[in-house]
Amino acid sequence: MPLPDFRFHHTLRIRYAEVDAQGVVFNAHYLTYFDVAHTEYMRATGYDYAGEVARSGLDFHLVKSVVEYRQPIVFDQLVDIWVRVARIGRTSLSNLFEIHAAGADDLLAQGETIMVCADMATHRPVPVMPSFADAVTRFEGRTLTG
Repeated sequence: MPLPDFRFHHTLRIRYAEVDAQGVVFNAHYLTYFDVAHTEYMRATGYDYAGEVARSGLDFHLVKSVVEYRQPIVFDQLVDIWVRVARIGRTSLSNLFEIHAAGADDLLAQGETIMVCADMATHRPVPVMPSFADAVTRFEGRTLTG
């Protein structure tokens, strides 16, 4: 996906504890990177995510994650993790991620997560909060529902 399709990225430096015996980032850490970038994305939208969860009792459950590994990422490397909400459905949202060397176009990894909005008391799906959908749509500057 062309980087102009993304409005947000978060930069981080790979820590020694995240690499394996081969000297590359251990595969499970990629989902942590996606989660960190998504958290920073939500902060960038200006939406009070934690406040909404506390007020409404609704939150998102991760139901699917996909990671495609393209090139090795190594200790002390700076990477940009690009994230965008690709689609907001009735009860779910789809996020797309790309990891690039910081300031570069070379694709190191990409992925997708799908989250379902749920009532935290019952863990049953419920419609995505309109305030959430509105904030993300405004931030992205394009239609996300449908």
